[in-house]
Amino acid sequence: MSISDTPPPAPPVPPPSPPMQKRHGCLTALMVVFGIIMLLPGFCALLFGGMSVVDGGQIPSDIASLIFLGLVIGIGGVALIWAAIRGRKAPPHPRTGP
Repeated sequence: MSISDTPPPAPPVPPPSPPMQKRHGCLTALMVVFGIIMLLPGFCALLFGGMSVVDGGQIPSDIASLIFLGLVIGIGGVALIWAAIRGRKAPPHPRTGP
């Protein structure tokens, strides 16, 4: 065995990740518009569900599934608007130096 004065080689540095691209403004606007359109069935479900409860005290079974579907679509609209607004922010810049 021989002892060498050279240090061991440094581990390879992984390549930097590509920068995240911002979403185009037109896509954000379309997401907000479709989100607002999806809010309309949710509003109608709340309206008709509330009217059914006030009139009869209980939601009839024939429209209960439609009210549930409208609420689910309305929640999807809220999520779409939230994703459009939240995703528009620029990602943080990584540090390049010590």
